[in-house]
Amino acid sequence: MTGPVPVAADLVQRAAGVIAARHRGDLAGAETLLASFDSEPARTLGFYLLADLALGLVRAHTGESLDDLVRQLTLLVADTPPAP
Repeated sequence: MTGPVPVAADLVQRAAGVIAARHRGDLAGAETLLASFDSEPARTLGFYLLADLALGLVRAHTGESLDDLVRQLTLLVADTPPAP
């Protein structure tokens, strides 16, 4: 893949794949996908773009403002118990 758009799409697809693999219990697959990123900045960009797209989809579906969605997300994260 060349150029910024195909590269960004690839990063987002891999980030989504990591989440999907974890969700279905395929931890080895998630780890393999995480390791497939060329660098930490690429991984960060992939997950940032995925989060931005996901929040945009929720905003479009609910009609809520992005600020309200981020506020709700922040409260959910604050209520999440720490990992064992």
